[in-house]
Amino acid sequence: MTNSAATATTVSGAPGVPRIERRLRLSPAALEVANQKVGRAYSLVVINGVVRIADFLCLCIAGIALYSIYVVPIDGFSWSYTAAIVAMAVASVISFQAAELYDIDIYRGQLRQITRLASSWALVFLLFIGISFFAKVGDVVSRAWLAGFFFLGITTLIAERLLLRSLVRRWARQGRLDRRTIIVGSDENGEHLIQALSRQEDSDLKILGVFDDRNDSRVLDNCAGKPKLGKIDDIVEFARRTRVDLVLFALPISAEGRILEMLKKLWVLPVDIRLSAHNNKLRFRPRSYSYLGTVPTLDVFEQPITDWDLVTKWLFDHIVGTILLILLLPVMALVALAIKLDSPGPVLFRQKRFGFNNERIDVFKFRSLYHHQADPTAAKVVTKNDPRVTRVGRFIRKTSLDELPQLFNVVFKSNLSIVGPRPHAVLGKLQNRLFDEAVDGYFARHRVKPGITGWAQINGWRGEIDNEEKIQKRVEFDLYYIENWSVLFDLYILLKTPLALIKGENAY
Repeated sequence: MTNSAATATTVSGAPGVPRIERRLRLSPAALEVANQKVGRAYSLVVINGVVRIADFLCLCIAGIALYSIYVVPIDGFSWSYTAAIVAMAVASVISFQAAELYDIDIYRGQLRQITRLASSWALVFLLFIGISFFAKVGDVVSRAWLAGFFFLGITTLIAERLLLRSLVRRWARQGRLDRRTIIVGSDENGEHLIQALSRQEDSDLKILGVFDDRNDSRVLDNCAGKPKLGKIDDIVEFARRTRVDLVLFALPISAEGRILEMLKKLWVLPVDIRLSAHNNKLRFRPRSYSYLGTVPTLDVFEQPITDWDLVTKWLFDHIVGTILLILLLPVMALVALAIKLDSPGPVLFRQKRFGFNNERIDVFKFRSLYHHQADPTAAKVVTKNDPRVTRVGRFIRKTSLDELPQLFNVVFKSNLSIVGPRPHAVLGKLQNRLFDEAVDGYFARHRVKPGITGWAQINGWRGEIDNEEKIQKRVEFDLYYIENWSVLFDLYILLKTPLALIKGENAY
């Protein structure tokens, strides 16, 4: 079965029986791995950043609290103390960075972490005392406060790091700190690569298994202790059933043709894809490589919107989404009343749509069709003068007011963004062909979370899809958005959306 066929197939039987999805069949070994419960990955970049902020805030709060309790009642308030506390907190973070205290392996330890922490904090204090002496302001600073700040500061830092250690150990048990990796190439090259990666100390890589299309004697069913999970076509389905963070090719650069064919199938996934240079004789400059420990790799595709970008987009969605929801509640109430008065049936309905990484999600919408003609799978596209659309439905579809309940998806369910590729119905078709059959790379739209509005929509590519150009243009604009995302780009699209809705092109 091809991947497009795996998306949906027709169930034979009585008329009116909806089409259902059938998924690509995986090998027993792949199913065993895919069925293991695994949590969402936590970004090490974000964790390290949060720890830096926590260190800074702990020291500032400890210093200012002690100053307010002990010094202010005696000498009154002075901004010089506050400035000194902030400066010492900043210097401490820099010192901790130099001591390599912002590393996931350090967080797991106890004695080594506390020893380095105390040494770095003491160094900052000695530096402050030295500066105070040479600046001849030592007699201005309260010695009791200074001693209290030292001991309270180190106590606070140790308490924070012990809590962090507990959290990191729990996250490690849950697999949230692992980079779940699959290897492409179950042969001698794959064996050497896995062995090299296994020798890395404190590696965050968790190798799930290997994939290979070949059936000759070179292919190993067990590659350096890792099972062969299937063929290349199985990777897409496997990555949609379980979390995969990295696809690593063990094939030599000389196998350029095979690699390109495989990349055409895999680039639609929201994962990092790298080519191992471990066994390649051709060497580039060191800066051309990214490294997994000491193993050099060449980056081919990177997962879009990760680390702090992902945090920023989440904040944008929830802050802007909450504001919009509050402002638009009166409008939504009026629309709900009009729908209720216009025709019998529920005000809202849920429709199956494609979400991030082809996840099937329920999207909320205002009902615009007669209830007895509802189409929850959107198997039949709404066309101009469609008799299934109610009077109120025509207006709210034309103005896109029927999309407003999707703010609930953004704010409460977090399976939609304010801005992103529009989530198409899982059975969306163009002339009896599923969208992924009509456009190469269609599923690459799902490398990010879908949105209520998007770059394609404000450029006129919205509404009915009745020819190949419309779906191709949507995909083209969506891929441009993914590659060029920024918060300012999201804000620009959001501000342009009302103007696009006024035009009302292609919306029936």
